Amino acid sequence: MADITLTINGKTCTAPAGSTIMQAADLNHIHIPRLCYLPGIHEYGACRICVVEQVAPPARNLQAACVVQARDGMVIETNTPRVREARKAMYELLLSNHDKNCLTCPRNQDCEFQALGRELGVDDSPYEGERQHLPLDISESITRDPNKCVLCRRCVSVCQKIQTTSILTAENRGFHTVIGAGLNLPLGNTACTFCGQCVVVCPVGALRETSHKERVLAALSDPKKTVVVQPAPAVRIGIGECFGLPAGCCETGRLAAALRRMGFDYVFDTNWSADLTILEEGTEFLQRLRTVLEGGVTSLPMMTSCSPGWIQFIEHNFPKQLDHLSTCKSPHEMFGAVIKSYFAKKLGKKPEDMYVVSVMPCTAKKTECARPELSNDGVPNVDAVLTTRELGDMIRAMGIDFLSLPEEEFDEPLGLSTGAADIFGVTGGVMEAALRTVYEIITGRELPFPNLHVSPIVGLEQIREATIKLENVKPEWKAAEGFEVRIAVTSGYEGARKIMNQIRDEKSPYHFIEVMGCPGGCITGGGQPRPREDITVVRRKRLEAIYREDERKPLRKSHENPSLLAFYKEWGEPGGHASHEYLHTRYVPRGKFNEMTNEDFVVKD
Repeated sequence: MADITLTINGKTCTAPAGSTIMQAADLNHIHIPRLCYLPGIHEYGACRICVVEQVAPPARNLQAACVVQARDGMVIETNTPRVREARKAMYELLLSNHDKNCLTCPRNQDCEFQALGRELGVDDSPYEGERQHLPLDISESITRDPNKCVLCRRCVSVCQKIQTTSILTAENRGFHTVIGAGLNLPLGNTACTFCGQCVVVCPVGALRETSHKERVLAALSDPKKTVVVQPAPAVRIGIGECFGLPAGCCETGRLAAALRRMGFDYVFDTNWSADLTILEEGTEFLQRLRTVLEGGVTSLPMMTSCSPGWIQFIEHNFPKQLDHLSTCKSPHEMFGAVIKSYFAKKLGKKPEDMYVVSVMPCTAKKTECARPELSNDGVPNVDAVLTTRELGDMIRAMGIDFLSLPEEEFDEPLGLSTGAADIFGVTGGVMEAALRTVYEIITGRELPFPNLHVSPIVGLEQIREATIKLENVKPEWKAAEGFEVRIAVTSGYEGARKIMNQIRDEKSPYHFIEVMGCPGGCITGGGQPRPREDITVVRRKRLEAIYREDERKPLRKSHENPSLLAFYKEWGEPGGHASHEYLHTRYVPRGKFNEMTNEDFVVKD
């Protein structure tokens, strides 16, 4: 379609046909204030902050720039007295029912609503009257404060359109409108997966992670506790943004240095247990594959189990398909189990004397660490989870100048990892890491892809597929000769739902599937720094940084990690007795509603 030409603030502008006024202005570097707008996700004109004056063809009312289509010959003014007055009035009305305790709000100086007030020149709200005072909703992962909500509905859109879980919705009308889970239910009593994508898009402090900072500080001050910390692969890609660095910076060395200065007794790396996960999960897949090749029956496709949000999703929405999940715990939970058994024994400590802190890009990990399935002998594998954002706050609060820190290494032996572990942080990474090991076990050769990257599954498309043909296999894998392993990768629940519908309907063409709960994977998890530019740009930069970190490693396959190989000499073989006791688990059906039939809804006398 041909471009259109319009005039904005006296400037001749061009834009693709079908663009909104907002898009046309952005393309021509003209800023229009906004609050509720999220490109491609929430474009409903709910807040009316983006109104502009349409001079030609003349329009009686001000137009919401985010929804009104730009047309050839339009003349638009974005900064007339009438426009400025309307924006201020809308902002003041929003402010009138807003909790103004900004100094104690976790979003202070990082609040889009606060910044918008400065931009519009609003000093105070003239509308002081009745306000709603609603209770906090505190779940294991997410704290919801409806008193801070500005009803922008971004969270509703991301929950419904991107994640397809539809937990959040607008209830009631007018002054009594609230955003919640419906029927006044707390989030913890719903099918919420706690992915935290709503937290990322919230412009104010109405949605935030439930803080574990105080419990971590208490543990660091307890002389009876040996406190161990482990950061996830994606944290090293995100932590720099907490200190003003651009997206795509990898801060592995300064991350290790900062954690050491915070007072942790041991600074290990979740990457080590990502390598561990590959050996356990790869062994499990090989066992299932061998069963099929020998004519037996088992649950294929096998699906990865690293993402706790995804686990919640399948438990609630597809409880009858749980056997397709790998029984492996997630990497940080595996690490916690190893710390409180293997490592505690080496230190002469009891499991309860070890305190494990995970630094994660994920809000759902907080709920995960509270699950009874992820404990041994009544002792939780992980005691506390800090998001990347929380860690940034704590580093600043402790007076540590992150950007001036030298680069340091993680503690050994549980700090050494391969490049395969790094790519766990991005969609497709777990699958690629597993294939690097599984293919070599079966054939004795490296994966036949340039630079070890399985190119068909590298990227950000919703569902990506590949076929790996097994040829010239080892003698013990003779039954696999010529077999084609079909794999799929997805991130976000919309893609997961499509794949699970295939499995439910017994139409799945795959053998091995990777699912991550957040679009793009852990790099854009609910606990990562909020993007300062378009999310698609940030996601791409973080993805590229993850792959650079992999490629700089001297070892890039999990089964080559010498620390891990030494561990197994004491621990026992992958998939053995100790592994099944500490590193594997089973999940439980939670979605009883999904098992109901029409007869269950018939009213009986």
